[in-house]
Amino acid sequence: MDQQRRQAEDMRTSTRDLDELHERMRSWLSGRVGSPVTLSRLSAPSGNGMSSETLLFDASWTAAEGGREIGCVARMAPASEAVPVFPSYDLGRQFEVMRMVRERAGVLAPRTLWYEPDPAPMGTPFFVMERLTGDVPPDVLPYTFEGWLLDASPADRTRLQRQSVEILARLHDAPFTVEELRPLEIAGTGESALRRHVDDQRSYYEWAHGSMRIPLLERAFDWLCEHWPNDPGPDVLSWGDARIGNVMYRDFTPVAVLDWEMAAIAPRELDLAWMIFLHRFFQEIAEVMELPGLPDFMRREDVCETYQEITGYKPRDMEFYEMYAALRHGVIMARVWHRRIHFGEQPMPDDPDDLVLHRAALERMLDGSYWS
Repeated sequence: MDQQRRQAEDMRTSTRDLDELHERMRSWLSGRVGSPVTLSRLSAPSGNGMSSETLLFDASWTAAEGGREIGCVARMAPASEAVPVFPSYDLGRQFEVMRMVRERAGVLAPRTLWYEPDPAPMGTPFFVMERLTGDVPPDVLPYTFEGWLLDASPADRTRLQRQSVEILARLHDAPFTVEELRPLEIAGTGESALRRHVDDQRSYYEWAHGSMRIPLLERAFDWLCEHWPNDPGPDVLSWGDARIGNVMYRDFTPVAVLDWEMAAIAPRELDLAWMIFLHRFFQEIAEVMELPGLPDFMRREDVCETYQEITGYKPRDMEFYEMYAALRHGVIMARVWHRRIHFGEQPMPDDPDDLVLHRAALERMLDGSYWS
């Protein structure tokens, strides 16, 4: 466990100098608020997140109505030399999604403050949102290993699980207009939003790994084609990264819903399966380490039953969507391991399938034993 902790701490997420960024952020923000700004030391969060650079700071200044002080989070696209996880970072789109889900769906995305599309001030476009306080189930070490959620009572975990599913229900049932959702549609020639989503993931796989083939992931793409749902169901605004590691809680109640960069138009089951699979991913890591973890938490039958109770919609084809969740996560995690290899944090494995951290689970999905 100590070795895993050290590896996580060594994982590189930024190539930028925080002292230089501090002065650039202070200068930019002073111009935005029209008054000299005092900025605390910049810091980066620990525990979760690899896709973009996140900076935490406090800002204070004097406005016409008096002194202002606010805790801030800045999200920046990673520098190209940092071997980004994703090919593009449309921060303006994320900023707008967060505003929209907060105002139109009542989902507690952090309050958006400023968006800067010009890369000149900080070297890349970025946005700033309000910083909230609370507890986030960590990825490192996983919340199935130790911490407040593992130590909680079964009743508190059940409450947290239900309210996490309620986030999805509220988002999916929100009455967004066609015009509001159009910017989130994935381009392509597929006949459905699901088909375009999967085609887009295949393109992402090709970009993320170039000429390297990962046979396990390609077998999973083939499996999806062979088990395509007869009726994918209604399309909704999908969070895309729907997991408890992207939620901040106080007293087991959500107070902030984070990380909207993977939002898209897709069937409801996409978010449900991602939430279910990501917990099982961390649970299986705990079991490999011979730890009990949380085997009764975020089970498919419980999550789907709660979702149906709230929305009246019965999720379907969940094995398909769980396979898709495992595939998507596999492509992302293999890209993350490529970053580690690039920065000399680990060697390239002899078998490219070993780039998939949950290889064993994906292989069990392919042979059908995962669900038995």
